[in-house]
Amino acid sequence: MTTARHLATIDLLRSRPFPGERSRSDVGDSGPGYHLAELATSEDFWEDRSRVELVAEQYEAERDALGVLLTARWGEPQIFSLWSVFRRGMDGEDIPEPWDGLSNHVPDLHLWRADGRWIALGVSQWDRELPFQLLAVITDTDPP
Repeated sequence: MTTARHLATIDLLRSRPFPGERSRSDVGDSGPGYHLAELATSEDFWEDRSRVELVAEQYEAERDALGVLLTARWGEPQIFSLWSVFRRGMDGEDIPEPWDGLSNHVPDLHLWRADGRWIALGVSQWDRELPFQLLAVITDTDPP
């Protein structure tokens, strides 16, 4: 998928209302107060774990390139670590979505605020053998 298509997906999700309950959309997951788009997904690494670092760098570079365009729109992003959110959730604190789910597989987010919504970009990987994903999140729920 191209950067132009990534931007179009982000703009589409910014204009969509949030659903009343969690559901799958044409680009990812949505739920009360959020949309999460899977902009790009790598192959898994079951057969070739030697490429993990290279692909991680590629997905971070894609996030950063898309982030340059979003920065031109909304200014410098906040870099928001999800480590403490993950820890707090593990300690039993009730963390709202999409933050709770994201904290399980995204180490940090580049975060902008525009028109009453948060827009975030992150790189996800659930486990070392599993694919990387470039994610975009649109939410009206403040980061915890």
